[in-house]
Amino acid sequence: MGDRVGKDYHFTVIIEKEEEGGFHAFCPSLPGCHTQGETFEEAMNNIKDAVKLYLESLLAHNESIPEEDIT
Repeated sequence: MGDRVGKDYHFTVIIEKEEEGGFHAFCPSLPGCHTQGETFEEAMNNIKDAVKLYLESLLAHNESIPEEDIT
């Protein structure tokens, strides 16, 4: 997650198989950060991109990056 973000962050992502086909992926620590894919691998790649863009957007708007609450 380096690039413009400047440090590596690690967030839990959840990927669920959808009944109608494909996969839904989201990051609980980043509200609204979700995506989908036809395959598990596509959903995984898409959520990696979504998290990166989410963090870059936070930084561009001078907002803090949340720390994951691992319980």
